Amino acid sequence: LKELRLALNDFSLEYKRPEDRKFLVFTESRDTLDYLENRIKEWGFKTNTIHGGMRLEDRIRAEGVFKTESEVLVATEAAGEGINLQFCHLMVNYDIPWNPNRLEQRMGRIHRYGQTKEVFVFNLVAEDTREGRVLTKLFEKLREIRNTLGSDKVFDVLSEILYDRNLSQLMMEAAANARSIDEILKEIDIQVDADYVARVKENLGDSLATRYIDYTRIQEMATQAEEQRLIPEYTESFFKKAFLRAGGKFRERKDGFLAIDAIPFDIRRTADQDLFKKRYGDLLRKYPKVAFDKEKAFRTADSVFVSFGHPLFEAVMAWVEATLTDALVQGARFVDPDGRLNGYILFYEGEIRDGTGDVAGKRLFAFYVDPARVIPMAPSVIWDLAEDASPKGDGVDVEGLKQQVSRAVIARLEEYRGEILKERLRQGAIKEKYGVKSLDYLIVELDGDLIRLYERKDMGDNVDLVIRNKEDRKNKYAAALEDLTNRIEKEKGLTMSMPRFVGIIRVTPGDISQGEMAESAEIEQIGMETAMAYEVRNGRTPQDVSAENLGFDIRSVNEENQEIRYIEVKARAGTGPVALTQNEWFKAQRFKDAYYLYAVMNAATLPQLYMVRDPAENLAPEEKVEVVRYVVGAEEIKDKGDRAP
Repeated sequence: LKELRLALNDFSLEYKRPEDRKFLVFTESRDTLDYLENRIKEWGFKTNTIHGGMRLEDRIRAEGVFKTESEVLVATEAAGEGINLQFCHLMVNYDIPWNPNRLEQRMGRIHRYGQTKEVFVFNLVAEDTREGRVLTKLFEKLREIRNTLGSDKVFDVLSEILYDRNLSQLMMEAAANARSIDEILKEIDIQVDADYVARVKENLGDSLATRYIDYTRIQEMATQAEEQRLIPEYTESFFKKAFLRAGGKFRERKDGFLAIDAIPFDIRRTADQDLFKKRYGDLLRKYPKVAFDKEKAFRTADSVFVSFGHPLFEAVMAWVEATLTDALVQGARFVDPDGRLNGYILFYEGEIRDGTGDVAGKRLFAFYVDPARVIPMAPSVIWDLAEDASPKGDGVDVEGLKQQVSRAVIARLEEYRGEILKERLRQGAIKEKYGVKSLDYLIVELDGDLIRLYERKDMGDNVDLVIRNKEDRKNKYAAALEDLTNRIEKEKGLTMSMPRFVGIIRVTPGDISQGEMAESAEIEQIGMETAMAYEVRNGRTPQDVSAENLGFDIRSVNEENQEIRYIEVKARAGTGPVALTQNEWFKAQRFKDAYYLYAVMNAATLPQLYMVRDPAENLAPEEKVEVVRYVVGAEEIKDKGDRAP
């Protein structure tokens, strides 16, 4: 108890900011938890608790209280289930579990991917007890292994480090005095030589990862997720408008965060439903410090990251769907500042299910319709349009438009099904190669063991129990093999649900593209060809992704170091300013040095390419809010950009 108090006091002196003074204290039993909570309160700390007697929603609520109000969370193993304590980086294990997996899980509550601070874990051990001597020896040996490996990874995978030691059994033997303490300590005193280190690395997964994990695919998926991630500015804008519409109020704090002092009744009523609570957790009464940008939210421990999955955001979404869905079907009016669109955009939701009945994929599709054509386009096109406050005008034959796009909707859904099937086939091949073959190998190995055991039985050995255990294990492997094989086949069986009509908007042309900012398909094509050719000449591999409306036109990869350039191309027939859409500007702010503006001047005669790296930082555009564009003058581009040779 004295050591715990000293640790908390030292932490308090070291970390002055309230958001950094978050101490997680783990204990094994509920009685000890209650005792510690009372003592820590007596020492002047604000505390709350999490234990196994609490429902998941109560634990999630306690997590929120710890993040925004209290300083010390006293917890049993229940704090390792269903909650995120990543904002905390100071942990004390008041007593140590005998199972290394549980100790590993405890540390994993705060020492995990996304943690931005240095993590400190203190393990309190009573050295004058038999169990304490075992644990002390264990941690000494772990430090030795860590120093040899040069990595703290050993503390993340204790059970793998002790691959041939049963720590739980050793602790029980020590506590029960079943063996001499010297014998037990000798068993933990592992010889950390080259062979042992090689086996540790094998168990840690170095060779497994090298052989089995498709790192290229993982990197591709991570890059794709980052490129297509919904920009926080949009989620924030949506939330503010919807929250105000529901009767809510918020304050813009001086530090850039949002303060929500009260939740409207209608949103609280939505969040009070049992199904909502089970899915997202409890809604707090207030949120003093809210951020919609994950990186910003994680800089301070007392802020709350509000986005999809958070009960506040989901409650607002549910209220919008319940209250305003009819408005989507009735339609809205927008203006295309670039003057290209003069028609309607219909939105559909498509869903693909596999043979298990699970949803394999769900996607939003958009289709532009005018008297001459039906064109599939990225649903994010709406980000580049300006709201039109003019009267709605005459009605429109929505059913007729839906009939007009029906073939295109089915065709796009078929393409989407093909994309998912390609990925499912790839995953199935991996499961067959490593899952099915592994189970086949284990079954064959057990067959060999059983043959030898039956031979021993015929010779009079009493091996009935061993045979029964081996046969039980073989039957389990065989059942697992059958289940895996069936599941692989079912996961490849994909069916399309009927596309669901979501909404419609009317788009009329604006006038920003008139005069010196006029655009044409021919000039834009010259700009793209000029930019692509420059990338190829400089040893990069460019890909035209302009149709996906990602906020950039070209993804260009340096094959040597896999560095990616996100390039937005603007072209002018002569020399003139260019306009970046809101989506392009926000992506420039997100990707920073990886984002480039390639402006091609005099494209109609002698194309001249100017390149501006990180335009959000290096350019000062005129923001035209009414047309959601950021206009940059030609002279500034020439002044700030590098001209291609």
